Amino acid sequence: MIIPAHDEEAWLDRCMNSLMQQDDSARSVEIIVVANACTDHTADIARGYGPAAERRGWALRVIEVPQGGKLNALNLGDAAAQGRSRMYLDADITCDADLLGQICTALSVDVPRYATGTLAIARARSWVTRCYASVWRRLPFVRGGAVGAGLFAVNPGGRQRWTAFPAIISDDTFVRLQFSAAERVEVPARYHWPMVEGFGNLVRVRRRQDAGVTELRHRYPALFRNEAKAPLTIPGLLGIALRVPMGFLVYMAVHIAVRLRPATGEWTRGR
Repeated sequence: MIIPAHDEEAWLDRCMNSLMQQDDSARSVEIIVVANACTDHTADIARGYGPAAERRGWALRVIEVPQGGKLNALNLGDAAAQGRSRMYLDADITCDADLLGQICTALSVDVPRYATGTLAIARARSWVTRCYASVWRRLPFVRGGAVGAGLFAVNPGGRQRWTAFPAIISDDTFVRLQFSAAERVEVPARYHWPMVEGFGNLVRVRRRQDAGVTELRHRYPALFRNEAKAPLTIPGLLGIALRVPMGFLVYMAVHIAVRLRPATGEWTRGR
Protein backbone atom coordinates (compact mmCIF):
# COMPACT_ATOMS: atom_id res chain seq x y z
CA MET A 1 0.00 0.00 0.00
CA ILE A 2 1.38 3.39 -1.04
CA ILE A 3 0.20 6.56 0.71
CA PRO A 4 1.46 9.85 -0.76
CA ALA A 5 1.23 12.53 1.92
CA HIS A 6 1.94 16.25 1.80
CA ASP A 7 1.29 18.09 5.08
CA GLU A 8 -1.39 15.62 6.15
CA GLU A 9 -0.96 15.75 9.92
CA ALA A 10 -4.64 16.70 10.34
CA TRP A 11 -5.77 13.55 8.49
CA LEU A 12 -3.08 10.88 8.54
CA ASP A 13 -3.66 9.70 12.11
CA ARG A 14 -7.24 8.70 11.32
CA CYS A 15 -6.16 7.05 8.08
CA MET A 16 -3.41 5.00 9.71
CA ASN A 17 -5.58 4.05 12.67
CA SER A 18 -8.26 2.70 10.33
CA LEU A 19 -5.62 0.57 8.63
CA MET A 20 -4.39 -0.85 11.92
CA GLN A 21 -7.99 -1.77 12.79
CA GLN A 22 -8.41 -4.00 9.74
CA ASP A 23 -9.76 -7.44 10.52
CA ASP A 24 -7.76 -10.66 10.17
CA SER A 25 -8.77 -11.13 6.54
CA ALA A 26 -6.08 -8.52 5.77
CA ARG A 27 -3.06 -10.76 5.89
CA SER A 28 0.45 -9.62 4.95
CA VAL A 29 0.36 -5.86 4.36
CA GLU A 30 3.16 -3.50 3.38
CA ILE A 31 2.53 0.22 3.98
CA ILE A 32 4.76 2.86 2.44
CA VAL A 33 4.07 6.47 3.39
CA VAL A 34 5.81 8.93 1.09
CA ALA A 35 5.96 12.24 2.96
CA ASN A 36 6.73 14.74 0.22
CA ALA A 37 7.76 18.34 0.89
CA CYS A 38 6.15 18.22 4.32
CA THR A 39 6.50 21.13 6.72
CA ASP A 40 4.48 19.52 9.51
CA HIS A 41 4.53 16.27 11.52
CA THR A 42 3.20 13.98 8.79
CA ALA A 43 6.28 11.72 8.76
CA ASP A 44 6.42 11.53 12.57
CA ILE A 45 2.76 10.48 12.75
CA ALA A 46 3.36 7.75 10.19
CA ARG A 47 6.44 6.46 12.01
CA GLY A 48 4.45 6.38 15.24
CA TYR A 49 2.45 3.46 13.82
CA GLY A 50 5.57 1.32 13.48
CA PRO A 51 4.92 -0.68 16.69
CA ALA A 52 1.29 -1.33 15.75
CA ALA A 53 2.32 -2.53 12.30
CA GLU A 54 5.01 -4.73 13.81
CA ARG A 55 2.51 -6.35 16.17
CA ARG A 56 0.44 -7.33 13.16
CA GLY A 57 3.47 -8.64 11.30
CA TRP A 58 3.13 -5.87 8.72
CA ALA A 59 5.90 -3.82 7.14
CA LEU A 60 5.77 -0.03 7.53
CA ARG A 61 8.22 2.30 5.82
CA VAL A 62 8.24 6.09 5.79
CA ILE A 63 10.05 7.85 2.96
CA GLU A 64 10.72 11.58 3.30
CA VAL A 65 11.56 13.56 0.18
CA PRO A 66 12.01 17.34 -0.21
CA GLN A 67 10.35 17.39 -3.62
CA GLY A 68 6.61 17.86 -3.66
CA GLY A 69 4.16 16.32 -6.09
CA LYS A 70 1.78 13.40 -5.74
CA LEU A 71 2.83 11.59 -8.92
CA ASN A 72 6.49 11.66 -7.96
CA ALA A 73 5.52 10.33 -4.52
CA LEU A 74 3.55 7.49 -6.12
CA ASN A 75 6.53 6.56 -8.28
CA LEU A 76 8.90 6.61 -5.30
CA GLY A 77 6.52 4.41 -3.35
CA ASP A 78 6.23 2.00 -6.27
CA ALA A 79 10.00 1.77 -6.56
CA ALA A 80 10.31 0.93 -2.86
CA ALA A 81 7.42 -1.55 -2.67
CA GLN A 82 8.13 -5.26 -2.35
CA GLY A 83 4.59 -6.54 -2.75
CA ARG A 84 3.30 -7.55 -6.18
CA SER A 85 -0.24 -6.24 -5.77
CA ARG A 86 -0.47 -2.51 -5.14
CA MET A 87 -2.96 -0.30 -3.38
CA TYR A 88 -2.79 3.48 -3.66
CA LEU A 89 -4.48 5.38 -0.85
CA ASP A 90 -4.92 9.10 -0.18
CA ALA A 91 -3.89 10.15 3.33
CA ASP A 92 -7.30 11.63 4.17
CA ILE A 93 -9.19 8.37 3.61
CA THR A 94 -10.46 6.12 6.38
CA CYS A 95 -11.31 2.48 5.71
CA ASP A 96 -13.89 0.10 7.13
CA ALA A 97 -12.34 -2.82 8.99
CA ASP A 98 -13.10 -5.41 6.30
CA LEU A 99 -11.93 -3.36 3.32
CA LEU A 100 -8.36 -4.60 2.84
CA GLY A 101 -9.34 -8.23 3.14
CA GLN A 102 -12.10 -7.86 0.55
CA ILE A 103 -9.80 -6.06 -1.85
CA CYS A 104 -7.12 -8.73 -1.44
CA THR A 105 -9.71 -11.39 -2.28
CA ALA A 106 -10.87 -9.44 -5.35
CA LEU A 107 -7.29 -9.18 -6.61
CA SER A 108 -6.57 -12.90 -6.10
CA VAL A 109 -7.23 -13.86 -9.71
CA ASP A 110 -4.92 -14.77 -12.57
CA VAL A 111 -6.19 -12.06 -14.91
CA PRO A 112 -5.54 -8.30 -14.63
CA ARG A 113 -7.85 -6.76 -12.06
CA TYR A 114 -8.61 -3.31 -10.62
CA ALA A 115 -10.39 -3.10 -7.27
CA THR A 116 -11.70 -0.42 -4.98
CA GLY A 117 -14.14 -0.11 -2.11
CA THR A 118 -17.61 1.35 -1.97
CA LEU A 119 -17.18 5.10 -1.77
CA ALA A 120 -18.88 6.83 1.14
CA ILE A 121 -18.70 10.61 1.38
CA ALA A 122 -17.75 11.65 4.89
CA ARG A 123 -20.19 14.12 6.46
CA ALA A 124 -19.00 17.64 5.70
CA ARG A 125 -18.89 20.44 8.24
CA SER A 126 -20.12 23.13 5.84
CA TRP A 127 -23.68 23.39 4.59
CA VAL A 128 -22.59 24.14 1.02
CA THR A 129 -20.44 21.00 0.79
CA ARG A 130 -23.24 18.84 2.19
CA CYS A 131 -25.57 20.25 -0.46
CA TYR A 132 -23.04 19.63 -3.24
CA ALA A 133 -22.43 16.09 -2.00
CA SER A 134 -26.16 15.34 -2.00
CA VAL A 135 -26.10 15.73 -5.80
CA TRP A 136 -22.63 14.31 -6.50
CA ARG A 137 -23.45 10.97 -4.86
CA ARG A 138 -26.47 10.65 -7.18
CA LEU A 139 -24.52 11.14 -10.43
CA PRO A 140 -24.50 8.13 -12.78
CA PHE A 141 -20.71 7.93 -12.63
CA VAL A 142 -20.78 7.53 -8.87
CA ARG A 143 -23.80 5.23 -8.73
CA GLY A 144 -22.23 3.03 -11.41
CA GLY A 145 -19.59 1.89 -8.95
CA ALA A 146 -15.81 1.35 -8.87
CA VAL A 147 -15.15 5.10 -8.81
CA GLY A 148 -11.77 4.72 -7.10
CA ALA A 149 -11.52 8.34 -5.96
CA GLY A 150 -8.76 8.31 -3.37
CA LEU A 151 -8.38 4.51 -3.22
CA PHE A 152 -7.65 1.98 -5.91
CA ALA A 153 -5.71 -1.28 -6.08
CA VAL A 154 -4.38 -3.56 -8.81
CA ASN A 155 -3.01 -7.08 -8.90
CA PRO A 156 0.34 -7.93 -10.57
CA GLY A 157 -1.21 -8.37 -14.00
CA GLY A 158 -3.07 -5.09 -13.59
CA ARG A 159 0.08 -3.19 -12.56
CA GLN A 160 1.67 -4.18 -15.85
CA ARG A 161 -0.86 -2.04 -17.71
CA TRP A 162 1.33 1.04 -17.20
CA THR A 163 4.94 1.77 -16.29
CA ALA A 164 5.68 4.81 -14.14
CA PHE A 165 2.96 7.31 -13.33
CA PRO A 166 3.21 10.15 -15.85
CA ALA A 167 3.17 13.81 -14.84
CA ILE A 168 -0.60 14.25 -15.00
CA ILE A 169 -3.33 15.77 -12.86
CA SER A 170 -5.68 12.81 -12.42
CA ASP A 171 -3.85 9.67 -11.31
CA ASP A 172 -7.03 7.84 -10.24
CA THR A 173 -8.76 8.33 -13.60
CA PHE A 174 -5.58 7.38 -15.46
CA VAL A 175 -5.40 4.05 -13.63
CA ARG A 176 -9.13 3.30 -13.72
CA LEU A 177 -9.18 3.73 -17.50
CA GLN A 178 -6.41 1.16 -17.93
CA PHE A 179 -9.15 -1.41 -17.25
CA SER A 180 -12.40 -2.25 -18.94
CA ALA A 181 -15.62 -2.14 -16.93
CA ALA A 182 -15.53 -5.96 -16.70
CA GLU A 183 -12.07 -5.80 -15.14
CA ARG A 184 -13.04 -3.29 -12.43
CA VAL A 185 -14.44 -4.52 -9.12
CA GLU A 186 -16.11 -2.58 -6.31
CA VAL A 187 -16.15 -4.56 -3.07
CA PRO A 188 -18.96 -3.98 -0.55
CA ALA A 189 -16.73 -2.63 2.25
CA ARG A 190 -16.63 1.17 2.38
CA TYR A 191 -13.96 3.78 2.41
CA HIS A 192 -14.75 7.28 3.63
CA TRP A 193 -13.72 10.13 1.39
CA PRO A 194 -13.93 13.74 2.65
CA MET A 195 -15.04 16.41 0.22
CA VAL A 196 -13.37 19.79 0.52
CA GLU A 197 -15.18 22.39 2.58
CA GLY A 198 -16.73 25.53 1.16
CA PHE A 199 -17.80 26.94 -2.19
CA GLY A 200 -14.41 28.27 -3.25
CA ASN A 201 -12.64 24.99 -2.54
CA LEU A 202 -15.32 23.02 -4.36
CA VAL A 203 -14.84 25.22 -7.42
CA ARG A 204 -11.05 24.82 -7.34
CA VAL A 205 -11.19 21.05 -6.98
CA ARG A 206 -13.91 20.65 -9.62
CA ARG A 207 -11.85 22.81 -12.00
CA ARG A 208 -8.83 20.58 -11.33
CA GLN A 209 -10.88 17.42 -11.90
CA ASP A 210 -12.23 18.70 -15.21
CA ALA A 211 -8.74 19.75 -16.31
CA GLY A 212 -7.44 16.30 -15.39
CA VAL A 213 -10.00 14.55 -17.61
CA THR A 214 -9.34 16.99 -20.48
CA GLU A 215 -5.60 16.37 -20.17
CA LEU A 216 -6.12 12.60 -20.35
CA ARG A 217 -8.37 12.93 -23.39
CA HIS A 218 -5.63 14.88 -25.18
CA ARG A 219 -2.69 12.72 -24.12
CA TYR A 220 -4.25 9.25 -23.89
CA PRO A 221 -7.43 9.28 -26.00
CA ALA A 222 -7.40 5.49 -26.45
CA LEU A 223 -7.98 5.00 -22.72
CA PHE A 224 -11.51 6.35 -23.00
CA ARG A 225 -12.66 3.22 -24.77
CA ASN A 226 -12.79 1.81 -21.24
CA GLU A 227 -14.86 4.66 -19.78
CA ALA A 228 -18.26 2.92 -19.75
CA LYS A 229 -19.69 5.89 -17.88
CA ALA A 230 -23.45 6.30 -17.94
CA PRO A 231 -24.37 9.76 -19.26
CA LEU A 232 -26.15 12.34 -17.15
CA THR A 233 -29.35 12.88 -19.12
CA ILE A 234 -31.73 15.82 -18.89
CA PRO A 235 -34.46 13.65 -17.30
CA GLY A 236 -31.89 12.32 -14.84
CA LEU A 237 -30.75 15.82 -13.97
CA LEU A 238 -34.34 16.96 -13.49
CA GLY A 239 -34.98 13.98 -11.23
CA ILE A 240 -32.04 14.96 -9.04
CA ALA A 241 -33.29 18.56 -8.95
CA LEU A 242 -36.68 17.39 -7.70
CA ARG A 243 -35.16 15.17 -4.98
CA VAL A 244 -32.59 17.65 -3.65
CA PRO A 245 -33.48 21.11 -4.99
CA MET A 246 -31.08 23.06 -2.77
CA GLY A 247 -28.27 20.67 -3.53
CA PHE A 248 -29.01 21.03 -7.23
CA LEU A 249 -28.73 24.82 -6.99
CA VAL A 250 -25.38 24.57 -5.22
CA TYR A 251 -24.10 21.96 -7.68
CA MET A 252 -25.08 24.12 -10.67
CA ALA A 253 -23.54 27.21 -9.07
CA VAL A 254 -20.22 25.34 -8.75
CA HIS A 255 -20.58 24.08 -12.31
CA ILE A 256 -21.10 27.61 -13.66
CA ALA A 257 -18.28 29.08 -11.56
CA VAL A 258 -15.86 26.48 -12.92
CA ARG A 259 -16.64 27.52 -16.47
CA LEU A 260 -16.33 31.24 -15.84
CA ARG A 261 -12.57 30.87 -15.42
CA PRO A 262 -10.41 28.42 -17.39
CA ALA A 263 -8.30 25.87 -15.58
CA THR A 264 -4.57 26.46 -15.28
CA GLY A 265 -3.71 22.82 -16.03
CA GLU A 266 -1.75 22.30 -12.84
CA TRP A 267 -2.45 20.37 -9.64
CA THR A 268 -4.19 22.43 -6.96
CA ARG A 269 -4.93 21.57 -3.37
CA GLY A 270 -8.47 22.06 -2.15
CA ARG A 271 -7.65 22.40 1.51
